[in-house]
Amino acid sequence: MANETKLPVTKKTNEPAFGGETWRPFEALRKEVDRLFEDFGTDDFWRRPFHSLAGFERNLAQKLVSTPAVDVTESDKAYEITAELPGMDEKDIEVNVANDGLIIKGEKKFEREEKQKDYYVSERRYGSFERHFGLPKDVEADKIEASFRNGVLKVTLPKTAEAQKPAKKIEVKAA
Repeated sequence: MANETKLPVTKKTNEPAFGGETWRPFEALRKEVDRLFEDFGTDDFWRRPFHSLAGFERNLAQKLVSTPAVDVTESDKAYEITAELPGMDEKDIEVNVANDGLIIKGEKKFEREEKQKDYYVSERRYGSFERHFGLPKDVEADKIEASFRNGVLKVTLPKTAEAQKPAKKIEVKAA
């Protein structure tokens, strides 16, 4: 019987699980809470209690706007890209084809002002995004269409006639 060598399996915690950057959704929140507690004992905290949280809210809103959820599907006749863009209008969205790629851009602006007898509220939020998709070679770029309805952008990329032909079945013969 062969000798077996057993080695311990270890995982380095400082390396990302997947290539690139590891997604850590609560990391920014944890840092802001830590900073809030660090600032708690200083005089500056009592003068401007919401200063550090305003930056966190702005950064979080910008990250959420900068990466809209996108689905890409394929049928026999076309590819379809669907992007969720709630709160936006079609005038705020731009779809371009350039350099063998499809580019979807948008900018979201929100302003609200409310004046009452004993208070005044003014809010402004801005954010932009840009997504780039490489075009497959079997797409007819001149016939790409985009539609926007109820906060959902749908871009249809029709396939060429050659790509729509059914696959040819090859008979397998016994040798």
